[in-house]
This record gives sequence, C-alpha cells and structure tokens, in this order.
Amino acid sequence: MELLGVYECKMDAKGRVSVPSSLKKQLISIGTAGFVLKRSVFSKCLELHTQKEWIDLTNSIKKLNRFVQKNNEFIRIFHAGIKQVEMDSAGRILISKDLISFANLKNTIVFSATPFGLEIWNQSDYEKAVSIENSDFAKLTEEVMGEPNSNVIP
Repeated sequence: MELLGVYECKMDAKGRVSVPSSLKKQLISIGTAGFVLKRSVFSKCLELHTQKEWIDLTNSIKKLNRFVQKNNEFIRIFHAGIKQVEMDSAGRILISKDLISFANLKNTIVFSATPFGLEIWNQSDYEKAVSIENSDFAKLTEEVMGEPNSNVIP
C-alpha cells in the first residue's frame, strides 16, 4: 500500500509531531513494526520509511562491495542520522534534534507522501521545492515520462 496526500502539522519544542488522523490511519495499516527516519539524499528534508521499505532498500545496499572506498563512504553517509521511530499512544512521532537541525524543521512542518515513503519538510522549504512554473513542470514531465522506451506508467 502506498501513502497518499500532503499534510501540514505542528511540531512541539521537544520534536513531537502529531500525525494527522487520515495519515495516521494509513501509517497504522502499513507500519505496525515501526518506521525508519533518515536524512534525504537530494533535499533538506527527512524520509520516513516502513520497516519493509527499509529492508528492501538495505538489501540493495548490501550488494555493494564494502571494500571499494566510494561504496564504503556512500554507505556511511547514507546511514548517518538514521533513527528507529514509532507512533506513541497519542499518535505522535518524535523527531530527534539532529534530524530537526538537518531539515531545518520549525513549528509547522509538511508530510508529503511519495511512492517511496513519506517526506518531512520545513513548510517554506517544501513550498519552494514544489513551486515550479506550469510550463517548466510540463517540460520536466515530458523529459522524465515522455521518452520512448522509458519507464512508462501502464
């Protein structure tokens, strides 16, 4: 099951975030074993993965030869800051101070569902990341999805 939606919510001074009820229902149905929270590779946001997604991702990383220096450096940096998280009985998750700092999270944050997990953004950074001109997005869509013999959605 994939997550759907974009949700704004508040984070308290301790880093606790109350997960919106519609997102909470989705997470409970797919993440009964808890979640893995990590830094994003390409953006200043966080990624929340289910245990299953994390195991799949880790299995692909395990195929790398760790005796190749660049592979070992990638593995180390990729795993920097990773935390195991669970929703508490009040439906909140706790984001650690180092991850809050990495993603520049403030009072209002954004949960954005993707096919690969959930991104957690500073609200203003998220707005900047998705504010692309319609004509630019059309061009990007054509480049990514319109190429012959590319990964086409059935």
